[in-house]
Amino acid sequence: MNDQDPGGISPLQQMVASEAGAMVTSLFMTPLDIVKCFLYCSGVLEPLYLCPNGTRCATWFQDPIRFTGILDALVKIVRHEGTRTLWSSLPATLVMIVPATGVYFTAYDQLKAFLCGQSLTSDLYTPLVAGALARMGTVTVISPLELVRTKLQAQHVSYRELATCVQASVAQGGWCSLWLGWGPTALRDVPFSTLYWFNYELVKSWLNGLRPKDQTSLGISFVAGGISGMVAATLTLPFDVVKTQRQIALGAVEAVRVKPPRVDSTWLLLRRIQAESGTRGLLAGFLPRIIKATPSCAIMISTYEFGKSFFQRLNQEQPLGH
Repeated sequence: MNDQDPGGISPLQQMVASEAGAMVTSLFMTPLDIVKCFLYCSGVLEPLYLCPNGTRCATWFQDPIRFTGILDALVKIVRHEGTRTLWSSLPATLVMIVPATGVYFTAYDQLKAFLCGQSLTSDLYTPLVAGALARMGTVTVISPLELVRTKLQAQHVSYRELATCVQASVAQGGWCSLWLGWGPTALRDVPFSTLYWFNYELVKSWLNGLRPKDQTSLGISFVAGGISGMVAATLTLPFDVVKTQRQIALGAVEAVRVKPPRVDSTWLLLRRIQAESGTRGLLAGFLPRIIKATPSCAIMISTYEFGKSFFQRLNQEQPLGH
């Protein structure tokens, strides 16, 4: 495997490449989120699925139209709601995804280069450690924004009332209340990140070994990203179920404007779900999560690698510092 040194491009260029990847991924994946929301509202999907950014489903599909699947829902949504509906939640999605992705991917590449340069870990485990640390830092930075967004979705208020929402949260529980969702989010995202980057580097290395050229192609990044995303999403699904149930509980509390009850620990929630619904409960929402994680990871990493290659070529023609 011919890993390009992240020093070949600046951190700013890494951030631009990752944020461009986030925008491209959102353009492709936002319609799928909208379709899943309509499928949830019509009862096709399990009730653990949350509609993105407070999207409200129309009532035209309830009778007599029924959805038979994702493709059928896509056609009928476009017919009745118009094409623009498929990207109705895109602005709110970009506000969260773009900065988070920029921080995350840049941190991963910088940490990976540092760990390799200092020989602190073996080449095999460097992606695992770098992925875990990068995601933990990103979750810490983004967690307050995600908590506020969840409250906005539950209360259906405008983004102009964002400051008021933050002030109310701080007044009720102090500044630490903005990080209430840090634990469940970290338990879901950090294992996902470690599994994703570990498998991505392994699969990419193996696929590169089958090619005569040293440079990683866009297709190899796409395939390796998709496979790694699918594996990571499957293995971390129980934590995603817990995170979603917490969001649903928070939404119900915020909707009636009452003080939130004491929050159970993640492990207690896992045991409760296991006791009430068995293993099937811990794997609720498997298909929607896989359908989203596989293509989104494939599109994101291949776009990111393309962006990095672009800047590397640009820097070769015009060295950094000029």
